[in-house]
Amino acid sequence: MNHTTEDNITVKKNASSRIHEVDFNNLVFGKTFTDHMFECDYKDGAWTQPVIRPYGPLTISPAAKVFHYGQAVFEGMKAYKDDEGGVFLFRPEENFKRINTSSKRMAIPEFPRHLFFEALHKLMELDRDWIKPGAGNSLYIRPFVMATEAGVSASPSTEYKFMILLCPVNAYYTGDVKVVIAEKFSRSANGGVGFAKAAGNYGAQFYPTNLAREKGFQQVIWTDANTHEYLEEAGTMNVFFRINDTLITAPTGDRILDGVTRKSVIALAKKDGITVEERPLSVTELVKAAKEGSLKEIFGSGTAAVISPVSAFGYKDDVYDIAKVEDSYAVRFKKTLNDIQYNRSEDPFGWRYKV
Repeated sequence: MNHTTEDNITVKKNASSRIHEVDFNNLVFGKTFTDHMFECDYKDGAWTQPVIRPYGPLTISPAAKVFHYGQAVFEGMKAYKDDEGGVFLFRPEENFKRINTSSKRMAIPEFPRHLFFEALHKLMELDRDWIKPGAGNSLYIRPFVMATEAGVSASPSTEYKFMILLCPVNAYYTGDVKVVIAEKFSRSANGGVGFAKAAGNYGAQFYPTNLAREKGFQQVIWTDANTHEYLEEAGTMNVFFRINDTLITAPTGDRILDGVTRKSVIALAKKDGITVEERPLSVTELVKAAKEGSLKEIFGSGTAAVISPVSAFGYKDDVYDIAKVEDSYAVRFKKTLNDIQYNRSEDPFGWRYKV
C-alpha cells in the first residue's frame, strides 16, 4: 500500500533534537516522546489548517468538554525499522477506519483520510531517527481526538482537536501474565461503546484491575455485563483460548473491540489450517477444559504487546495454571507477525505499509 503525500500540513521543525537525551535501552512504555507532534483543530464545521510542531504542552480551557463529558477517542499503532533502515507501519488503514468508527459513536466529526496519512508520512520523515531497528524496538503512534469547546452544558462539543504523538518503545510485556476472571465488574454492555476506543472505556478498567493486582494477578478477563458467564477481553486486549487445537475468541459486536492484531491472528491461524471459532466461550466451559487438560493456551492480542501469553487464570477461589506447550500458537503467531512487521519475511496479506 502506498500514499502520495501533498503539502497540506504546515511543518514547524524543532530547533534542536532531544534524541541525545534518551536511553533507548531503558524506555518506560509511553513515557518518552519524539521531537514533533501533529495537531489539527475542528471549528465552524470544518477541520482547519493542520500543523506539525515541536512536542510540548497545550493551552486548553478547564471548561473544555473533554474534561466534563469524556468526548475523546484514540488509536494505537506502531512503526518498525528493518535492518536496512526501511520504516514500515502495520495495517494503518484499519486504524484510520477504526478511529473514525469510534469518533462517530462519540458524536465526534470524522477525520479526513488524506490528512491522516500525510501526517503519518511527515512525522515518520521528521522523527525517523527515533525508530530503532532490532527485535522489540518500535515507535508507538498515538492518534487521538478530544472535545475542546469551552462549556459545561451536556451536549456534544462543536470544537475538537486531532493529534498524533510518537513514543519510542521497547517490548511492552516481557513475560507471561496471570489473570483473574471478572465476577462483578464489566468492561462494556450491549448498546454501549465497548467496540470503540473511547477513553472512558479504559479509565473505568483501572479500579477493578487494581483490585486484581492486590490479589497477585496482572490483568482481568472481562465477562459479559448481563450474566458474567461469557469471556470477552483480557485487560486492554482481545483474548484467545486454545482448547485442544481449536482457537476460540469472542465475536466482535457492541461490546468487543475489533482489534487489528486480533483479526491478523485469525487470518494467520486460518492460513495455517487451524480451526478458529468466533463464538461466546463460557467460564464453565473454560474451567472444564482446564480441569480436563484440554485447555492448551490463553493469550491476549493487541498493538502494544502484539501477543501476551497467560500463565494462569483465577476464578472464585481457585487458580488454574496453564503449562507451556511445545507447539505454542502464541509463540508462532508472534514470530510470524514480528517477521512481517520488521520486514524479515514475505507479506502474503499485504499488511506491511512502507513510509
